[in-house]
Amino acid sequence: MKLIIAYIQPDKLNSVKEELFKADVSKLSVVANAVGCGKQKGYTEAYRGIVTEINLRPKTRIEIAVNDEFVKVTTDAIVKGARSGKIGDGKIFIIPLEECIRIRTGETGQEAIG
Repeated sequence: MKLIIAYIQPDKLNSVKEELFKADVSKLSVVANAVGCGKQKGYTEAYRGIVTEINLRPKTRIEIAVNDEFVKVTTDAIVKGARSGKIGDGKIFIIPLEECIRIRTGETGQEAIG
């Protein structure tokens, strides 16, 4: 089992969801108001004469717990939906998932992920 965490551009969320659903991955969590910075760094902005450096850019965080056989399918779908070819497209992190428990039924492990 793995936990896939992806940071993408907010405007790419719908296309990523479409690609995930095409790949038969329908269980996900989304944090719409994430912020971060990478190679794109930031920019400066002046407001009422005060110059401010803005280095945290808006991002959308997607979390998906999958069984091992769905890792490649899931990451491929995220890349296909999120890629624009420009700096700031995002990152995907894959983390081992020690345990999963479905609260409603008490199922554990791969059965709980579904």
